Amino acid sequence: MLKKLPEYEKQLADIDDKLSRPETMQDMKLYKSLNQERAHLAPIIDELKTMQSLNKQIADAQQLLKEEDDPQMLDLTREELHELEAALEKSEQKTKLLLIPPDPLEGKDIIMEIRAGTGGDEAALFAADLFRMYSHFADAKGWKMEILSTNETGIGGYKELVVSISGKDVYGSLRWESGVHRVQRVPETESGGRIHTSAVTVAVLPEAEETDIEIRQEDLKVDVMRAGGPGGQCVNTTDSAVRLTHLPTGLVVICQDEKSQIKNRAKALRVLRSRLYDLEEEKKQKERAQARKSQVGSGDRSERIRTYNFPQNRLTDHRINLTLYKLELILAGQLDEVVEALKIAAGEAALKES
Repeated sequence: MLKKLPEYEKQLADIDDKLSRPETMQDMKLYKSLNQERAHLAPIIDELKTMQSLNKQIADAQQLLKEEDDPQMLDLTREELHELEAALEKSEQKTKLLLIPPDPLEGKDIIMEIRAGTGGDEAALFAADLFRMYSHFADAKGWKMEILSTNETGIGGYKELVVSISGKDVYGSLRWESGVHRVQRVPETESGGRIHTSAVTVAVLPEAEETDIEIRQEDLKVDVMRAGGPGGQCVNTTDSAVRLTHLPTGLVVICQDEKSQIKNRAKALRVLRSRLYDLEEEKKQKERAQARKSQVGSGDRSERIRTYNFPQNRLTDHRINLTLYKLELILAGQLDEVVEALKIAAGEAALKES
């Protein structure tokens, strides 16, 4: 790996040279692409330099063992050598993970869809709990969250909730949240104290830009209607709700949260564009057998990925056999331990494939 260091340093210098040119600044697509290349390459170079330094220190320590006579100094040198070799092994593993080519979607923002599944009102209430969990996590990360569409139950739950989340490493952190989230708890409405099992489905879609997916006007059927809901502000007196139907695929998106028809149409288009982009990416994933093998879990949204057990204060992620007895903290937005464990598992799986 160290033999590649001069080559990587030259690549980084070339990227920095291109980034400094005025014409690059005028081409935002090229500018973004070069910055992504730099973000991948710079940590590799730093880690290779760390390896280089550790190798030199190990060689010096080994030479000292040959020349030194003092027993006390020999013991100290052996101890230092052991620590250096352990640090080198750790650095080599880190470098291997860094060398894995980044997912082309890694820098994307996301659209997250949370839907109540089996369990009726209890599932809808848990959908609201998951939304709060992701909101707190997004706040802690400094990400921006925007509600695009909601379908409330009237008792504080959601049948469906669609939000956009933007910021640094959003897709990379939340991509593994897609799937079925199962909850086991005693509902507030249960007088007998029996534990119920409900389910909520989460879909994480990379948010598509207009340049990623072209939606032709002739492929769209646009319907406008009055917004519906449990009452109050959710029901408008004007035809502001918008339903978009993408005729080639049959995909339907409804947005009714804004009082403006124009704003609802713009939000619906964002969701539709991302769903179409996700369909395209799904096709590519299926064509890449190797990429499919290296995923954490199947990636299928019908796959049960996690169980939230309230009586035991336990969260279990079934894909990586992770169990944590801190459910209350996780639902308060402290998701880092889960996210990092999934990232490491995905990196190790990709490393094994490569």
